[in-house]
Amino acid sequence: MVSIIITTYKEPKSLPKAIEAFLNDIRNSEKFVIGRKTLPEGQMFEILVVGPDKATAGIAEGFSKKYPQVKYLEDQGRGKPAALNMAFKKAQGKILVLSDGDVWIGEGSLEKVLEPLKDGSVGAVSGRPISINSREEMFGYWSHFLTEAAHEMRLTSKNFPCSGYLYALRRDLISKIPEDILSEDAFITQIIRNKDYKVVYVPGAQVYVKYPDNFRDWLKQKVRSTGGYQQKLLKFPPARPAREADPPSAEKMRGLWQEIRGGVKLFFTYPKNLKEFWWTILLYFARIYLWLAIFWNIKIRKKKFADIWQPVESTK
Repeated sequence: MVSIIITTYKEPKSLPKAIEAFLNDIRNSEKFVIGRKTLPEGQMFEILVVGPDKATAGIAEGFSKKYPQVKYLEDQGRGKPAALNMAFKKAQGKILVLSDGDVWIGEGSLEKVLEPLKDGSVGAVSGRPISINSREEMFGYWSHFLTEAAHEMRLTSKNFPCSGYLYALRRDLISKIPEDILSEDAFITQIIRNKDYKVVYVPGAQVYVKYPDNFRDWLKQKVRSTGGYQQKLLKFPPARPAREADPPSAEKMRGLWQEIRGGVKLFFTYPKNLKEFWWTILLYFARIYLWLAIFWNIKIRKKKFADIWQPVESTK
């Protein structure tokens, strides 16, 4: 069985589309048929919608009436890591597919993100986020630039984190994560690598994402997601003695200097006109400000998880 876990919080506009996109992929595939107890290849699906609010419960339970594979799990509102821990306990599948309630997968992406797991040496598979924001606006352009930078990094690096918007993994490789981890996708990725499993990137497994459209929300989201790479929780030793072929430690997945080195090529090739070139310059200054904010909030002030993990309204 495959368990699809959708974590969400007060996202009534996007959540139905997120669920429907997975259902459509299951319906339209020749291998996967919705509504049957036993599928042609003996594979079954469940969709676990995890959230603490009444809106989420109403939407999930509405789908459940037509599709019994859709189930609602009420969490305690302690954040995404706690919600995932509960879902890990409830999930029946040997394979987990993780996604969010404010994004939706592209056609055929479910099958594409599952395909590499037929190889027993593969422990996790990352999909590719695609920005739906307008490139004609500065924050929209920033989202396109950064998703393209992440795409290039996953194509060329051996030590990339899976995207939390869409990734699949083997259920027996993860049972619980720290509830105060900010970048749970990076933490899970590193655990899987430390267990000697491969992490694969499949660009064709696309997931569509609405990114922030103002600086306050942009900073709030990035301090949370990027700042997680600086938490001590991510700096754990390998599960076995290091070898020459081992990937770098988790803290080296992301940092200011890694970003600068990785973005040099895009800085000159990605902008299409002078306006976009100016926006790119502003983005680099914004990223420097972001890393200073991360250092101040996480390293100096040592802000708690609940203070950093705040909803980003413009992405819903």
